[in-house]
Amino acid sequence: MAKTLKDSSVVSELEGTLLKDPDPFSYFMLVAFEASGLIRFALLLTAWPVICLLDLMGFGEAGLKLMIFIAVAGLPETEIQSVARAVLPKFYMDDVDMEAWKVFSSFDKRVVVTKTPTIMVERFVKEHLRADEVIGSELLVNRFGYATGFVRDDNIGLRIYERVAKIFGDQQPEVGLGRPGSASSVLSLCKEQTQAPSMTSHNHDHQVLRPLPVIFHDGRLVKRPTASTGLLILLWMPLGILLAILRILVGITLPMRAIPYTSRLFGGKVVVKGKPPPRPSAGNAGVLFVCTHRTLMDPVVLSTVLGRRIPAVTYSISRLSEILSPIPTVRLTRIRHVDADKIKTELSKGDLAVCPEGTTCREPFLLRFSALFAELTDRIVPVAMNYRVGFFHATTARGWKGLDPIFFFMNPRPVYEVTFLNQLPVDATCTAGKSPHDVANYVQRILAATLGFECTNFTRKDKYRVLAGNDGTVSYISCADQIKKLMRNIKPFFHWWEKL
Repeated sequence: MAKTLKDSSVVSELEGTLLKDPDPFSYFMLVAFEASGLIRFALLLTAWPVICLLDLMGFGEAGLKLMIFIAVAGLPETEIQSVARAVLPKFYMDDVDMEAWKVFSSFDKRVVVTKTPTIMVERFVKEHLRADEVIGSELLVNRFGYATGFVRDDNIGLRIYERVAKIFGDQQPEVGLGRPGSASSVLSLCKEQTQAPSMTSHNHDHQVLRPLPVIFHDGRLVKRPTASTGLLILLWMPLGILLAILRILVGITLPMRAIPYTSRLFGGKVVVKGKPPPRPSAGNAGVLFVCTHRTLMDPVVLSTVLGRRIPAVTYSISRLSEILSPIPTVRLTRIRHVDADKIKTELSKGDLAVCPEGTTCREPFLLRFSALFAELTDRIVPVAMNYRVGFFHATTARGWKGLDPIFFFMNPRPVYEVTFLNQLPVDATCTAGKSPHDVANYVQRILAATLGFECTNFTRKDKYRVLAGNDGTVSYISCADQIKKLMRNIKPFFHWWEKL
């Protein structure tokens, strides 16, 4: 007879069980890089041999405390929370063990235990793994709101044991999920202890929930920085910066037609599919290229493929990116009638590129398309843009957007894919009586089908609320304020002493 799950409960370890990797080092490296900068990242990497040695000698908690101290000491608590909200969920999700998840999700009450600070894992575990409780170590924060680098209890494992026992009281959890060789005392509280190889034997008659996918995420690093990957990133940084500067100078100075050939010499690659439309003849309005939005490079790559400078409408790119741009940019205001007039004016001069999602999305999803473009012309050519990079993301919601082109060109072998779809027939446009929203939704669907992506109703506001805690409205600030913001992002490691 199948076991009822009404009051069933499970306690599961996070690292090595729900996550495949038992070592949390790479996640502390992410916090160090994204919340502080390269100096702290390098310091934590330098301490890795010591952390491993402490673990081998049976002082795993001492190694963990050293990791915590180097990664977060002196950081504002809000900055750690921001990284946990915007950066870590993507990397955690990529490391989820789906077999362990199936067992974990089949229980009614789900508790996750970890020695990692709760502030780093709680959002992901509760929102994406659907846990009811998360019990981890607790960071000490001073009265100025800065992390001291220390945890609240000397014996982290004992404190976690006591908190789990308090949650369940006189009732024992039904199952404890742990990794092979785990010596966690928490699992001894459970009626049954199960390890990864035998988890599939727990097959309850219960509809398995799927982990909530990570659609939006931030941060500059593409790969999870394990010790070897972190070392590779550090070694590549100087060469990557020089390569980025060289690539940008070449892009600015050479004719547009020459860029596709020279980019190959510097490791870049552009894959073109479909047939682009011809250049508009004199006296005719231009074509509106409606592109999916992956990075700020989308209209630049489109121009290199077409061999001519196609103006692009923009909203939130930095002034530095506008200065470095090899193509004309038309800054929108988000005032509908003003933006409509600007786009009509540009189309009367020739071709124009627009990204109606309004912001980038890194995952295989398309955000909702603004319908404004459909109202202004019936000469619409959908263009499916996608890209692959190895080290660094070229977009950010939390950081300084002026560094976006630098990070893109720092990648060793960036690859762009450009797929031209056929121009929309007139009977599929507003000219034939279609509503602008119907046209926009149709274009979104055919572009998603081309890329193998999924359509969503999410907007720019949704993205920025998740990643940055605001609605994504751009307020133009002075160059001095931008420099101050940059300096805050890369403040030295020992700055925290002044705040204690």
